[in-house]
Amino acid sequence: MTTNSPYLSISMVFLALLTSGSLIVVSHAFSIKEATIRDIHLAFKLNKLTSRQLVELYLGEIHKLNPKLRGVIEVNPDALKLAEKADQEREAGAARSKLGLHGIPILLKDNIATKDKMNTTAGSFALVGSVVPRDAFVVTKLIKAGAIILGKASMSEWAGIRAPTGWCARTGQGKNPYLLSAEPCGSSSGSAISVAANMAAVSLGTETDGSILCPSSYNSVVGIKPTVGLTSRDGVIPLSPRQDTVGPICRTVADAVYVLDAIAGFDQNDKATREASKYIPRGGYKQFLNPDGLKRKRLGIVRHRFSNTANSTQVTEAFEHHIQTLRQQGAVVVDNLKITNLDDIVERDAGGEELALEAEFKLALNTYLKGLITSRVRSLADVIAFNNKFSKLEKTKEYGQSFLESALTTNGIDHEVKSALLNMTKLSRDGFEKLMKEKKLDAVVTPAVYISTILAIGGFPGITVPAGYGSNGFPFGIYFGGLKGSEPKLIEIAYGFEQATKIRKPPSFKNDSV
Repeated sequence: MTTNSPYLSISMVFLALLTSGSLIVVSHAFSIKEATIRDIHLAFKLNKLTSRQLVELYLGEIHKLNPKLRGVIEVNPDALKLAEKADQEREAGAARSKLGLHGIPILLKDNIATKDKMNTTAGSFALVGSVVPRDAFVVTKLIKAGAIILGKASMSEWAGIRAPTGWCARTGQGKNPYLLSAEPCGSSSGSAISVAANMAAVSLGTETDGSILCPSSYNSVVGIKPTVGLTSRDGVIPLSPRQDTVGPICRTVADAVYVLDAIAGFDQNDKATREASKYIPRGGYKQFLNPDGLKRKRLGIVRHRFSNTANSTQVTEAFEHHIQTLRQQGAVVVDNLKITNLDDIVERDAGGEELALEAEFKLALNTYLKGLITSRVRSLADVIAFNNKFSKLEKTKEYGQSFLESALTTNGIDHEVKSALLNMTKLSRDGFEKLMKEKKLDAVVTPAVYISTILAIGGFPGITVPAGYGSNGFPFGIYFGGLKGSEPKLIEIAYGFEQATKIRKPPSFKNDSV
């Protein structure tokens, strides 16, 4: 069992490249700080930048910042080789070089499988050395779109089940780049940390309940939680097939949309994509990057419970200002709305979400583990035994074993679980869906992440955009949520808000407490 430094593999790859002479670090005129996909492609076009140089720059930032932030678990040892291939394609004028993500480095959350030299572990030592049967479907889509897989982002271990937010055995505690003492939120913490700190151009995360929206908000980046099934979960270490979704975490709405365009689509290995693929608009999502996207949108403001957040005074003041911005940009704001059963929904035990997740996790994880070509664990029981045996050797913290052990006792989708699932369906229908339809809303707007559970149990989409910073510099976002398939409207709303406000700023790496 290894107890190596959490970022040793990154340093070793970087230093090996240096000593081999294959990596020549030079001063490039192009700066990756806050660079967008559009900026990068323009630099390519003007011959101001190559993909190899771009990857070198990101490797340099990872080498410099990751020992402090711990947002990256490992880098792809073939990243430079892939970058050189992209440069060759661009020089030859290959059709592939015209694709939307061509030559763009992307980090993947460590639960998204890659059939390469990297691990896919959900942040756990239990899966180090395991061999996946194939790339995750979304990875295949990214590669087809020309993206360079730069590495794996850290995550709250087992999607937050066995760890506090941002902590996993392989890296230790991830740090919020705006306020190092503050939590980065989870479980896609490393994806958000890394793009916020400019250690990658763009990233992918996953969400079961809040794991894209929360870290995006807390790290002042944009996160899109798609309608469940809009993006395939094949090859993604699961928590709940009913709620799991894969989505982009980026610094701008436009970049997130470019990534969403690349990964959305039908996959025969994920039956949920068959139904959800009907929502994908002809021509993709880029057409909805409309700076006037707020015009004539009906937006419902739900305030109940949503004031309970960090920096509540600053959040409240900023939110009131943002409501005026929404109106000024042409939106119809319907204020002081209430989701009647909100309290039941946001309490997992009351709504039945926790009970359902335990049963679904056991079934889905066992299926995933059995499908691996090589693995030291083949079931949830094996994972629990591994944790019990090696936790002291790994010097890991004892978190989340109770959830794992409780999940182990479940017996499939039994009567009790079915009742919980029916209750969540009823809560969605009589709460969020009813409000959206009765008030004819395009989206619900809130300043706090509690909305994630509402969206999670119904499989609904949501987007968060940077909305401000507290007096200590801690970021917060604004959330837009809609009904299934409403991504086009949500993108217009989010992009319109972003362009009207342009709030995001680079991180400060402060050490102050919250």
